[in-house]
Amino acid sequence: MAHVFYKEPIKLTSYKPLSFSTHFVCALVPHPGAEGGHGMAFVISPSTDFSHAESTRYLGIFNVSKNGSPSSDVLAVELDTIWNPDFEDINSNHVGIDVHSPLSVGIASASYFSDVTKKNESINLLSGKPIQVWVDYEGTMLNVSMAPLEIKKPSLPLLSQSINFSEIFPNRSRLFVGFSAATGTAISYQYLLSWSFCTNKGSLQRLDISRLPQVPHPRAEHKKMILSPMVIVLLGFVAVMGSGVVTGVYFIRWRKYGEVTESWEKEYGAHRFSYKSLYKATKGFNKDEFLGKGGFGEVYRGNLPLSRVIAVKRMSHDGDEGVKQFVSEVVSMRCLKHRNLVPLLGYCRRKHELLLVSEYMPNGSLDEHLFYDKKPLLSWSQRLVIVKGIASALCYLHTGADRVVLHRDIKASNVMLDAEFNGRLGDFGMARFHEHGGYAYPTGVVGTIGYMAPEVIDMVASTGTDVYAFGVFMLEVTCGRRPVEPQLQCEKRLLIKWVCECWKRDSLLDAVDPRLGGDEVLPEEVEMVMKLGLLCSNIVPESRPTMEQVVLYLNRSLPLPDVSPYSVGFSSHSSVLIDAASLVASRSWSASSISCSSSPNNSPYYGTAMM
Repeated sequence: MAHVFYKEPIKLTSYKPLSFSTHFVCALVPHPGAEGGHGMAFVISPSTDFSHAESTRYLGIFNVSKNGSPSSDVLAVELDTIWNPDFEDINSNHVGIDVHSPLSVGIASASYFSDVTKKNESINLLSGKPIQVWVDYEGTMLNVSMAPLEIKKPSLPLLSQSINFSEIFPNRSRLFVGFSAATGTAISYQYLLSWSFCTNKGSLQRLDISRLPQVPHPRAEHKKMILSPMVIVLLGFVAVMGSGVVTGVYFIRWRKYGEVTESWEKEYGAHRFSYKSLYKATKGFNKDEFLGKGGFGEVYRGNLPLSRVIAVKRMSHDGDEGVKQFVSEVVSMRCLKHRNLVPLLGYCRRKHELLLVSEYMPNGSLDEHLFYDKKPLLSWSQRLVIVKGIASALCYLHTGADRVVLHRDIKASNVMLDAEFNGRLGDFGMARFHEHGGYAYPTGVVGTIGYMAPEVIDMVASTGTDVYAFGVFMLEVTCGRRPVEPQLQCEKRLLIKWVCECWKRDSLLDAVDPRLGGDEVLPEEVEMVMKLGLLCSNIVPESRPTMEQVVLYLNRSLPLPDVSPYSVGFSSHSSVLIDAASLVASRSWSASSISCSSSPNNSPYYGTAMM
């Protein structure tokens, strides 16, 4: 094993968060006739003394006694060329992010995102050719990218992992950066050809590719070995017996952890979790980790290494083209970054299951706080922050992302609350994408009864249908009740109609959640939100504001237009708020084009119509 470190350490301060960028070129060359060594790693450590580390699979960084112990105090980005099942490696050609342990917290097959083909292209780490690697850290996000020598830095990273340096390196004032490499009985040569590093948004010095040295390639040794027939027979017998044992063990493990992988998934490798890691994280999908059940499947809490808490949703699938499209869009959502979106981390497929992995939201869903006594009552100020946050997230989806994202199922049960009770929009199972300036393609009737704009019945989805649902959502949060309450008296059953009637009587505050204390509610603020909710849920699509305008209205940067409850589109809601039964009867769709499912958290009128 070998190590090389920059002589000056990085200095850490409590008042200035650490950020850094590095770019290096390396080459891993196998010994002629050998399968290759164990690889190399970019290393960050408070010490340059690795005399107690072990070579081979520990890459000259870790050892058996301190494997996984915080006392090892190491962050590494490994280029690993050996498959170690004990470390849950995915193959013998992967990149991993290691914290205190060779058991990677983030892992992906070696590849790069091609800005030409718009998909991941594989890289053979042991090709002997120079490979570029970039590692960038800012805030709490560590991004790792790689590419062949002739390709510029990809627009999308291979790995993105949330990393908190203060947790990994507690009470440390300085850190060293460098590299470690190791081999074992499988021999290879690791070369660092060029390296640039900078901290705290400094200027990363550009590497001059033309000045790189040639990669040395050892010559093959020609030796002859003569084996007797008896030795050949014995070796063959041992090989057959050994392969039988290995096959038996592998079959048993496959029955438990076997996954479904198809060729089209190669480009999504960076976003795929192993079933084994999710099985262990959820303690075998133990009932004690069960969080709830919705229209699309069961959700479990899980713990990954480094105490990272996740939510895992288990759904069934039939392996058709729809799953391919769905996974594609899950990966697309993985690239969206907004503080009011539930971060999607990836997925896994196993037999007839599709598992979606997202960050865990400790305060559950918004509807639990609005409609159930088991959760704390939200104050008006908390509700307003949530409404503003979801408005900001929708504005980002419609205008700020690379493509227009239509959520198509905005409602309180799809809004999660983080530790600070910030609203996070989640559940993108119905989301669709289209290019800016284009139009969404026609789809089946999709959404939840009570939140669906009238034009959805004609299979039309647009940013305007999202705005309509958001308007209903604003009223739902303000009034503390669902859009449709069939058990109430006739004039109060439909939330939008009830709020309109209160407005006509000049008593909008009568519709406000009665559990809210009168002292904390600002009448002008509440009325503004309710009027904006009605404006967004206007049955005339052209009369609805855009989400950009909604954000300005909520922040008081733009005054609401002068409208009244008698304006066109406000007084006819009763004719378009229909139940699931009449929806199915009103069109002659085939049985495969529409289905309705209900959730225990919703009343019978809360059906989900889905393609």
